[in-house]
Amino acid sequence: MRLDKYLVRLFGSSSDRYLKKIKHIIPEINDACEGMNGLSDDDLRARTQEMIAFIAKSRNDAKEQVEKNGLSSEAADSAIYEAEQAALESLKIEAFALVKQTCKRLMGTTAKVMGNDLEWNMVPFDVQLLGADVLHNGNIAEMKTGEGKTLVATMPIFLNALTGRGVHVVTVNDYLAERDAEWMGVIYNFLGLTVGKILNSMPPTQRKQQYACDIVYGTNNEFGFDYLRDNMAVHHEHMVQRGHYYAIVDEVDSVLVDEARTPLIISGPVQSNTHELFKKLQPQVDRLVRAQKRKVNQLLDEIANTADDKEHELEIGTKLLQVQHGEPKNPRFLKLMQQGDIQDKLFRTENYYMQEKRLHEVDDFLLYAIDEKNHTIVISDEGRKVLNPEDPEYFVIPDIGDEFVKVDEDTALSEEDKQIAKNEIQKKHSQKSEMIHNITQLLRAYALYEKDVEYVVKDGKVLIVDEFTGRILPGRRYSDGLHQAIEAKERVRIEGENQTLATITLQNYFRMYDKLAGMTGTAATEASEFEQIYSLEVVSVPTNQPVVRVDHDDRIYKSRTAKHQAIINEISDCFKKGQPVLVGTISVEISEMLSKNLKRAGIPHNVLNAKQHQREAEVVALAGQRSAVTIATNMAGRGTDIKITD
Repeated sequence: MRLDKYLVRLFGSSSDRYLKKIKHIIPEINDACEGMNGLSDDDLRARTQEMIAFIAKSRNDAKEQVEKNGLSSEAADSAIYEAEQAALESLKIEAFALVKQTCKRLMGTTAKVMGNDLEWNMVPFDVQLLGADVLHNGNIAEMKTGEGKTLVATMPIFLNALTGRGVHVVTVNDYLAERDAEWMGVIYNFLGLTVGKILNSMPPTQRKQQYACDIVYGTNNEFGFDYLRDNMAVHHEHMVQRGHYYAIVDEVDSVLVDEARTPLIISGPVQSNTHELFKKLQPQVDRLVRAQKRKVNQLLDEIANTADDKEHELEIGTKLLQVQHGEPKNPRFLKLMQQGDIQDKLFRTENYYMQEKRLHEVDDFLLYAIDEKNHTIVISDEGRKVLNPEDPEYFVIPDIGDEFVKVDEDTALSEEDKQIAKNEIQKKHSQKSEMIHNITQLLRAYALYEKDVEYVVKDGKVLIVDEFTGRILPGRRYSDGLHQAIEAKERVRIEGENQTLATITLQNYFRMYDKLAGMTGTAATEASEFEQIYSLEVVSVPTNQPVVRVDHDDRIYKSRTAKHQAIINEISDCFKKGQPVLVGTISVEISEMLSKNLKRAGIPHNVLNAKQHQREAEVVALAGQRSAVTIATNMAGRGTDIKITD
């Protein structure tokens, strides 16, 4: 037995020790809740106001003490914050009990949520009270799927909202932000607090009104972009956020780890005619791409004819490497790479060329070489000839230093003429540099960005698909001319060029909060990252009932075709039994391909991806029905509450 496992068995895990330390709150909250049975609804709301006044007094008393002691600004802020947190801790049991009592009183009532009537049927279990305390203390609560994370969060949200400083609840998409604000808002409104929601479509004036609420629901992107816009505001009254006091992040591993280094970028238009240049260059690049495809297909034909030839393994491996550098997303190549022996052959060949320092020789056959990992492309001499066979100087950028020296040494020129000549050299240098950059961006658009994977084309516009959520990101554009290049590739209207005005990573944004907490079903594997980067401890909260679900081992198939056929067979079996099925996919393309296969098999189903996101509420509502089959990108994989019918 490993030492760490032995120590856990002997002393318990850190989560076990943490929960043991706080488990006394369960009977205290339950007793306090029972003691409220005789109070009227107005009495509960009055108590909320009394607690708000108590916290405000504690904060004001701390401010007066700080002023007497003459503390520095940083020390003063720290002392006031500590006094506020001490006040919250003294009210915690009663505040949690108030929320539980409210849930009991709401039982059997209905509320409008996303246009549907939902009956309230939730009262926090004992383990959920523990989860609430974990969140209040600025930790991450790891709770299994279906254990009611959304309800758990209401207790620390209510408690911290009593400060009047605003609580931000971060969801993974607009749908969940709107749903949870309306659904959980029933509790907060009952107790006299206000609830807001920040949605992508909202104008600044409406956003400011929403941020003024005690509790605000929204996505990480909306909170982050509003912060950036506030930093760009010229006048204070144009700012919408109040500050960054306390945030609870739903699906925290997705937001704080998977997307941590994702930059949020606000860009603005620049005066440029690059859209005309992209339109002019697109046919040339398209010709180059088609010529490269012919070379790659020639290589793949040769590989297919000699794949089993043991005597020419290096030659075959070289051709595989050339295909990988020439067109890494070629369907025939991707199918070949599903074979283990082909992967090994490619790996051995690459190692050989790297050891011999001859890797550059592999690309000599190609018109351009793609480095998929670094997203870079290098055009060969032959590729340049294909782009412009008539002009050998097409890709030659003048050396400004050498050209300036020649101008200065020309005694026939006046000082004014020399300056004119230098300006012309700079202009030519800039034009050539821009042209080469745009050609490279067009090649990246063709080689590295796939339609219905990285983006979709809808109503004549190129719309980015979020790789983490599978949702369309309206209004977002790739920077540095890449979006224009994709528009040129897809032959849609090329919009004007943008430049970066403000940027921040999600990691840096969330580190600004005074107190941060999170919820997820899968955080233990990233526990060390949460601790090191955000100083957040992960606490595994036990389930209310023993888990009876059986988790099967992964199945590995020799080819993608075999895997997809197995998926269709599995769906067919479940459909015949009346079992609802949810199939998660990583892209729009795969979801549509599975949909076609299901249509051939005569199995009715719904598709939920970036193209059909408007039907999300309807599709999710039906997903748990008898014999329902739902194909979804990962937009429906996090935070979506699918109810199984009896």
